[in-house]
Amino acid sequence: MTSAASSVARSDLAELRRLKSLLPPELQSWVMIEPASGVNPPLITCEEIGKDEVEIQIDLARWDQLAKDQRNLLFWHEVARIQNDTIPRDGWEMAALAIGLGGAVGELWVQDGLLLLLALGLCGFSGWRLYQRNNSEKVLKEAIAADERAIALATRFGYELPNAYKSLGSALKLLIEQAPNRRQRKRYELRLQALKKSAAKAKARMQAMQNDTPAES
Repeated sequence: MTSAASSVARSDLAELRRLKSLLPPELQSWVMIEPASGVNPPLITCEEIGKDEVEIQIDLARWDQLAKDQRNLLFWHEVARIQNDTIPRDGWEMAALAIGLGGAVGELWVQDGLLLLLALGLCGFSGWRLYQRNNSEKVLKEAIAADERAIALATRFGYELPNAYKSLGSALKLLIEQAPNRRQRKRYELRLQALKKSAAKAKARMQAMQNDTPAES
């Protein structure tokens, strides 16, 4: 039993080291890769954990069930989110909303109109910022942009363009099958649709370039 657990631990560490090698050089000093913790964590996600540090968290038990190419493309999707600056940050909005609500209640009690307006304004602004950050359409656009950049990263690391699209597409199909709810499944489906359109455009560009290249005599 101990031997089996040690073998799994060594395998997990090897995978984390392998993924670290897939980071672009400019990210390697401040992007950490760690096993996910908690109950039912996402397969892979990333978050800001300090002023100049980002952590990619992976549910290694589920991660190992994916093919290597699928893992690589999903990993580069998270890397792309970091490069696009679209990862969750330590938000001040919830704190500001709580302060604003508390202030509004307090000023109602003391009946100070100016401070009440300021507190309500803080509530409104922080609420608007929270809506912006969690807007489903915005989140989807960011995910699709990260998929496009993940394809570019894959070619940077030696993938042929068709294989990069194929690997990410198969990974998204698997995520669709495993999605815990309809909302997430729909998001993955829309990402897959966008990826197929992008792949078709890339294929058309490649064919056009081949047609424009003069044949050797």
